[in-house]
Amino acid sequence: MLVDAISQNKEFLEHTLASTIKVDDFTARLFRIHTQVLEEGLAQSVFLGINRSDYMFDSGVDGTPALKQIEINTIAASFGGLTSRTVAVHGQVLKVLGKPQEASRLLPNNPSRGLALGIAKAWELYGSPSAVVMFLVEEVQRNIFDQRCVENELWNRNIPVIRRRFRDVFEKGSLDEARRLYMDGKEVAVVYYREGYVPSNYSEQNWEARLLLERSRAVKCPDIATQLAGTKKVQQELSRPGTLERLLPGHAEAVTRIRATFAGLYSLDMGAEGDKVAAMAIADPDRFVLKPQREGGGNNLYGEELRQVLEKIRDSPQRTSYILMDKIKPRPALNYLLRAHSPLQVSECVSELGIFGVYVRQGSELVLNEAAGHLLRTKAVEHADGGVAAGVAVLDTPFLV
Repeated sequence: MLVDAISQNKEFLEHTLASTIKVDDFTARLFRIHTQVLEEGLAQSVFLGINRSDYMFDSGVDGTPALKQIEINTIAASFGGLTSRTVAVHGQVLKVLGKPQEASRLLPNNPSRGLALGIAKAWELYGSPSAVVMFLVEEVQRNIFDQRCVENELWNRNIPVIRRRFRDVFEKGSLDEARRLYMDGKEVAVVYYREGYVPSNYSEQNWEARLLLERSRAVKCPDIATQLAGTKKVQQELSRPGTLERLLPGHAEAVTRIRATFAGLYSLDMGAEGDKVAAMAIADPDRFVLKPQREGGGNNLYGEELRQVLEKIRDSPQRTSYILMDKIKPRPALNYLLRAHSPLQVSECVSELGIFGVYVRQGSELVLNEAAGHLLRTKAVEHADGGVAAGVAVLDTPFLV
């Protein structure tokens, strides 16, 4: 509900991202398309969000664990498919080890079904039974089997799926007079982005393809406003006193619960406040994480690297392309990480819990808003950043005690 409210609030996005789009070309290009689509008038009337909010348990000053948000992913949130299979794998391992009771205490989980449910509802509300769902995928698809899990759920519902790249959209995509989107002669009801979240995804032709998609009547997951709602700068702005209350009026209990998950978040905008924050981080870099406006993992800066970068840009507007966040300090646990070409040995590990959420809105009516499952990733404590795709973390399963 919060992400959807942000995506509909042009003034909030414009104000929040004003400093960022001056120095970050990628965010600026996204915002220009957002503005252009609004000026032309939205053809899209059904909106689909598939988000994943990631958390860690912070041990706190007194050792009391508290769930704190790392970030929210509003585009191409991955591993909903593969993690739907992980419970069965770990359950089988426990049974082979002669521990059937322990196997029964693994938390059931099937995000691929929940994600497909949202896509199916958006496809249904689009209102054209012959239209297809288009997965917008990378040139080189390293995570194809994760996507296939969701795709197969759609085929099981007799919803046809095609897979295309930005290049295909540029070469073969078209809009008719009603701005219906066609690919290879097939009307597209839903565009499900599994790329488009980092600058390297975009050539000039790909930017043109993105604009064509955003101008269309097709349901985009996400539309470009929702992608902007997931930026780190928006995350930081939400932590300011009064912001959540303005975005979610009449939902005081929800505001309190959301705010309780926020770690300390700090602006690096030019001015006295930003100067103070930069000096604070340079003086004690191990307390913080420096975050650019990027998705996909492996972008954050820690410790000495954080200090060096901030010292270099502390007097430059370039610093406004980052936010600063308190470093969450989870309590390690001993575990084994099974990875290809790596020795199997006990390691001190920390875990990150992601909660998938799916919503569908038609006009102003929210017709679906559900949690769709979870993702648990575990890695050794010596790795500050990097996830499963980087070969650092592994997929895990919560064990109920």
